[in-house]
Amino acid sequence: MNSRQRRGILLMLLSTLGALIAFVGVLAVVNDVESKVGPEVRAYEVKKDIEPYQALRAEQFTEISMPERWLPETAVTDLAAIKGKIAVNPLKSGSLLQLDMIADRPALDTGQQEIAIMIDSATGVAGKITPGARVNVYATFRGEGDDPDVSQLIVESARVIDVGELTSIEDTDADSGRARGTSEAVPITFALDTRGAQRIAYAESFATHVRLALVAPGEQSGIPQDERTYTLGEDK
Repeated sequence: MNSRQRRGILLMLLSTLGALIAFVGVLAVVNDVESKVGPEVRAYEVKKDIEPYQALRAEQFTEISMPERWLPETAVTDLAAIKGKIAVNPLKSGSLLQLDMIADRPALDTGQQEIAIMIDSATGVAGKITPGARVNVYATFRGEGDDPDVSQLIVESARVIDVGELTSIEDTDADSGRARGTSEAVPITFALDTRGAQRIAYAESFATHVRLALVAPGEQSGIPQDERTYTLGEDK
C-alpha cells in the first residue's frame, strides 16, 4: 500500500468519525429537546365555529396531540366531559377546547317537565333564541263559522332549555291534509309545569301557527289579561 492509498483510507476514517460525531451531536440535541418538552398528551380543537348555548357533540371537535407541559390545566382531554354540556360563549374554529368554555345544560326545577315542539326557523326562532332564554309563546287559531281568527298568548315567559338542529319538515294543509311543500324548523325544548306543557301541546296540534317572542332579560312585568287575546276586529 502506497502513501496515497494510506492517505485515502485515513481521510475515509476521519470522514466516518466526523459523521458519527455529528450524528451523536444531533441525537443529543433531540434528546435534550424531548426532555425539555416532555411527553405528548391528547387534547381537542374546535372544527368549525360553534354558537353559544348550543348543545355540544363529539363530531364538532378534532383530536390533537401536544406536549403535556404546554397543555392548560383546564384543557379537555376526554370528550366524555362534553356530555350534556353547552357552549357558554362562541367557540372559534381551531380553538383548544377547555372546561371553562362549557357549562351544564339548564336543569328542570321542581314540578317542571320538558316538552319540545317544532318552531318555524324564520318566523319563530331566527337564530336569536338560545337555552336559558325566556319567551312568550303565541298561537293563531282559525275561527269557526262567523268567528274571527284569533291570536292568543299560550304561555308567558317559558324557559328554553334546548335548541335543536335545523330540520326540514313537510307542510300539510290543515283543511285538506295535502302536502304543500317543505320548510325548515327547529325543535325547541321548554321547561314548563303541567298546565304550560298542556297549552304548548294543544297549540302545536290545533294552531295554524305557533310563534315565539323573546322576552328581554330581567323583564318581570306580566302581560295584562285583556292583552292576551287578539282579533283583527279589535283595531277597527
